Amino acid sequence: MRRAPRDPAPAKRWLAFLRNHREAIAAMDFFTVPTITFGMLYCFFIISHDRRRILHFNVTGHPTSHWLVQQLREAFPYDLAPRYLILDRDRKYGLEVFAAIQSLQSSAVRTSFQSPWQNGVAECWVESCRHDLLDHVIALNEAHLKRLLSDFVDYAPARR
Repeated sequence: MRRAPRDPAPAKRWLAFLRNHREAIAAMDFFTVPTITFGMLYCFFIISHDRRRILHFNVTGHPTSHWLVQQLREAFPYDLAPRYLILDRDRKYGLEVFAAIQSLQSSAVRTSFQSPWQNGVAECWVESCRHDLLDHVIALNEAHLKRLLSDFVDYAPARR
C-alpha cells in the first residue's frame, strides 16, 4: 500500500482539529489594559470553544507562572478541565503551568509563532471586549478593571 502524502497544508489540519474537538477545547490568553495613571494591567481569561463563554478571568499587574497555576486551580477546581487547552508561546507560561495543565488531565496545545488566527475564539473575545468596553472606559486600578470585566462578561452575549 502506498502511504498518503504527509503534508496536506498545516492550516487544514489545525482547522480540522478545532472543528472536530470543539466541545473539548478551551483557550487561555492575556491582553493588556493601560490605566489612568499610565500603568499596565494584564487580563487573563479562559474561554470555552463550544459556547464561547468565559470560564474564568482575573486581572493582575505582575503575571507570573505561579499566579497562572493558581488561576488554573480556580478555573477548574473539581477535575472539570477540558481535554485541550490552547495557549500561545508567551514566556509567562513557564514549566509550572504545563505541569499544572498535565495534573488536570488536559493537554496543552501551543499555537505557532505569530499566528493569532489559531486562537481565533480568544482573539475575537479580546477584540469585542476592547471595542465594546475598553474603548469607552479608562480603568482606574485592578479592582475597577475587574469589576468592569465582570459586568461585561455577565452582559455581553457570545459572538459567533
